[in-house]
Amino acid sequence: MLLVLAGMMWGLQMAITDDHSAFPAHAHLNLLGFVALFLFGIFYRLNPTVEANRLAIPQVLIWIISTVVLAIGVGLVHTGHPVGGPIAAVGSFAIFADAKVFTWLVFQARPQPEDHASRVA
Repeated sequence: MLLVLAGMMWGLQMAITDDHSAFPAHAHLNLLGFVALFLFGIFYRLNPTVEANRLAIPQVLIWIISTVVLAIGVGLVHTGHPVGGPIAAVGSFAIFADAKVFTWLVFQARPQPEDHASRVA
């Protein structure tokens, strides 16, 4: 939730100042920092054996840190600071590597037999 709040505040700042030059960074922060994390949370909650895997928490923490690094780098690039390029690249490669970890975790999930008694009608 902190990342989406930061992204929303950034969006408000861009709207108030009428300077939307950093909108790609704002979009990355909201999509990677809220939407992706929310989907990870849903997946982990629906797959408790995967959620209990020792890689689940580091996967999320690496994603959060990498998203912040990427958003800073992209923001710098789009506001005319070329130093942001390598920063964005580091964040991008870290996110890609972490996406591979999450993909591996997804394939560790085993279908659970349905418990019809616990269904909510």
